[in-house]
Amino acid sequence: MDEEELKKLREKKLQEMQERGGQDGVSEEQEQEIENRKKQILRQIMTPEARQRLKNLSMVKPEFTDSIQQQLIMIAQSGRIQGKIDDNQLKEILKKAQQDKNKDINIRRK
Repeated sequence: MDEEELKKLREKKLQEMQERGGQDGVSEEQEQEIENRKKQILRQIMTPEARQRLKNLSMVKPEFTDSIQQQLIMIAQSGRIQGKIDDNQLKEILKKAQQDKNKDINIRRK
């Protein structure tokens, strides 16, 4: 799946939502289709060990994991990933993402 396919899928979803007047939002079937495509892309760009680590992490931090998955997909679609991301590379990506997240918090007490 490439960027054009995702763009077409998003446009189709938006068109369907507009036709329904935004009543139900995204149907379960559409959500499942999007999730399947996301998994397919991750299978192409990650080793099984890295995918398993991400899956394990999603049980504890689902929002963080979704964010990482989206970033990995976007990086892959832009062509900045050569080969597959292995477990060690994923660990480094997760460490960097966690450090970036922690930099935003500043608490000052007087």
